[in-house]
Amino acid sequence: MALTIRSAAPSDHPRLLELWRASVEATHHFLAPADVDWYEEVVAGYLPQLGDLRVAVVDGGDAEGEVVGFISHDDGEIQMLFVDPTRHGQGIGTRLLEDVGDDGGELRVDVNEQNPVARGFYVARGFVEVGRSELDGEGRPFPLLHLRREARAAA
Repeated sequence: MALTIRSAAPSDHPRLLELWRASVEATHHFLAPADVDWYEEVVAGYLPQLGDLRVAVVDGGDAEGEVVGFISHDDGEIQMLFVDPTRHGQGIGTRLLEDVGDDGGELRVDVNEQNPVARGFYVARGFVEVGRSELDGEGRPFPLLHLRREARAAA
């Protein structure tokens, strides 16, 4: 699979929202459908404001390829990382994570406590739990685990 990581364009936003929803529905079983709808509106508002938003594109042999995942980060804080759930386990999330971590600096991320798949993904990539919050970033009652991966020595 040929995978390219590039900066997202505004024209990618509808696809990113589709990926976000499919991924959340596949992994966030603790959310009611009304919660998913609510967060989808929030994410739709965030996408145009994100400074470093990157997409993973699988070369389909045609001119454009298919966007299969995305990541956003700001100064080492991963704000979003979502991959098409039909492509989980193919290394796409890892490639996105390493793309933003290429400088070897510290990385931080919050994951929902009720999403053991996400926590396991990050722990397998060197992240450790450094804290917990009862409420999510929107003040809703979905506890977050705060994870961090220490800075790595330059190769």
